[in-house]
Amino acid sequence: MAATGTPRHGTIRDAALAGRLIARGGLVAFPTETVYGLGADARDGRAVARIYEAKGRPAFNPLIVHVADLAAARRIARLDAVAERLAEAFWPGPLTLVLPLAEGHGLASLVLAGLDTVAVRVPAAAPAQAVLRAAGVPVAAPSANPSGRLSPTRAEHVVAGLGDRVDAVLDGGACAVGLESTILRADPPTLLREGGLAAERIEALLGRPLPRDVTPGRVAAPGQLASHYAPARPLAMDVATFAPDAVRIGFGAARGDLSLSPAGDVAEAAASLFDVLHRADALAGARGASRIEVAPVPERGLGRAVNDRLRRAAAPRA
Repeated sequence: MAATGTPRHGTIRDAALAGRLIARGGLVAFPTETVYGLGADARDGRAVARIYEAKGRPAFNPLIVHVADLAAARRIARLDAVAERLAEAFWPGPLTLVLPLAEGHGLASLVLAGLDTVAVRVPAAAPAQAVLRAAGVPVAAPSANPSGRLSPTRAEHVVAGLGDRVDAVLDGGACAVGLESTILRADPPTLLREGGLAAERIEALLGRPLPRDVTPGRVAAPGQLASHYAPARPLAMDVATFAPDAVRIGFGAARGDLSLSPAGDVAEAAASLFDVLHRADALAGARGASRIEVAPVPERGLGRAVNDRLRRAAAPRA
């Protein structure tokens, strides 16, 4: 989806200004360690409505609420002993916990999409922390892209996708993790979305395997739609032999026009995934290629999250 202009306040580098704009009801894209988020005051229904409008996001799809620390999370959600262990081990970081709402949470109903739970995360990236502390409010922030399209890992991805639908874009460079957060329901511990924290690390902490509920009949958390994270052109994954007219994305020994990781490193593939898909989409447009093909990525560690995103990108479009 092409942008129709530039953000109203342009691309900025002042995180404190970004936080103040959010506190005043603005809509600001900012970088986390995972992807760029589209932030608004999670207590302000009108500001949250602007997120859905800007993204074209269905109202049944809930939003992740970002807070600066565990104390702030406790003000909007109830954490049991397991949730406290997970938070202490993995926050700040790329883990979102789906938790029961605290009394007097003050969140706008649109954030929750009719659920009695809230998805909460404490991001680690310094720019995100600076934004949250300057804003002084819980910040609803889904990925800063048109709904269903590729997530942004650079400021220019946000500008290209959303343009003047946002008030400002905080340019903090490339996102270090490059994949959205892992989402976990805490009670009982259940994986709802693969992401930037490998499920094996959570299982090691808990001492047991995690049940998975990543594409349920009813959406319980962000990122569970079957078709999502899609480039403009059709995508095929697990391709062993590339078609001559496709834009080819390699991995390891499988070489292509672009590569997720020439070294065959799944963490590198996770960090580069969305940037490579953005570049492949542009290359396919320039060539008039019919589709994008991706070499197989091992189903281990962060490779599972990479394959989760690729499966949703390759799913039939609604």
